[in-house]
Amino acid sequence: MSTPIIFDTDPGVDDAQAIAIALRHPDIELLGMTTTFGNVDIETATHNALLLGEIAGQPVPVAQGSACPMVKPRHPAPKHIHGDNGLGNITLPEVKGQADARSAAQFIVDTVRQRPGEVSLVAVGPLGNLAAALQLDPEITRLVKQVVIMGGSIREGGNVTPVAEANIFNDAHAAQRVLTADWPLTLVGLDVTHRCILTPEHMARIEAGQGELGKILAGSYDFYRAFYREALGIDGCCPHDSVALAWLLRPDLFETTRGHLGVVTEGPAEGQTILAPEGRGFIADRWSQTPVVNVCMGVDGKAVSDWIADTLA
Repeated sequence: MSTPIIFDTDPGVDDAQAIAIALRHPDIELLGMTTTFGNVDIETATHNALLLGEIAGQPVPVAQGSACPMVKPRHPAPKHIHGDNGLGNITLPEVKGQADARSAAQFIVDTVRQRPGEVSLVAVGPLGNLAAALQLDPEITRLVKQVVIMGGSIREGGNVTPVAEANIFNDAHAAQRVLTADWPLTLVGLDVTHRCILTPEHMARIEAGQGELGKILAGSYDFYRAFYREALGIDGCCPHDSVALAWLLRPDLFETTRGHLGVVTEGPAEGQTILAPEGRGFIADRWSQTPVVNVCMGVDGKAVSDWIADTLA
């Protein structure tokens, strides 16, 4: 039984790897992609989403979404991590298709309403599109099957500030809205994605198994790998966004806890995700006012990394 998903993305090198999985895996029905600023600007995100589907021979609808945060100014895209074009500055072919005429938020609402109780939203960038969809139609909280977010960090610390993960930091107000909405939600953050490493050996198998798309995944990986060698001292990369899809299809590889999430929106801790464990009392009850959600806290990192390579090889 395949899982219908909308993939909300800012492609990015690790996004491209995850998009390849969503297009390839027999248990995923990719209904469409919605794009957001984040790793790249919005026009580049939409271009890359269209391009990856076309190169894979499986063009799916792509709806363009948030170009900037809900409240604050946008920080520049991290070109030192993903390259100017989001795919490691490799040469890319022309895009033939065009984006859907609808906004990302409208695409999410329409698709969820067409298939109530079936669609999983998998969001791996800043969360403006999901926040906008909630604004457009608050009823979707009871119509989605589940929401899987690649973002945040509970114990691991941050990757763009000492305490904040990039997707949450880039639009903390949107994240606060999305992570506290009353829908079935799982957070897949740095606590688990930093335990997964896609090695050069993994990528060699992926390149061999993916044809034209494999060349793009491998070429962009080399740029990303250089960043990770300097930043974390590892030989490989953390395949953050693919880990969200691994959770969707292989939750047995993860350890989760349940609790109440919140996001700091102002000050030095802006973008920090806070988890109040379910049932635990604190000095006041304000940390436990939001719905109870799942948060991934442990993972078999080697098994997930092997699963990614096996899927794409």
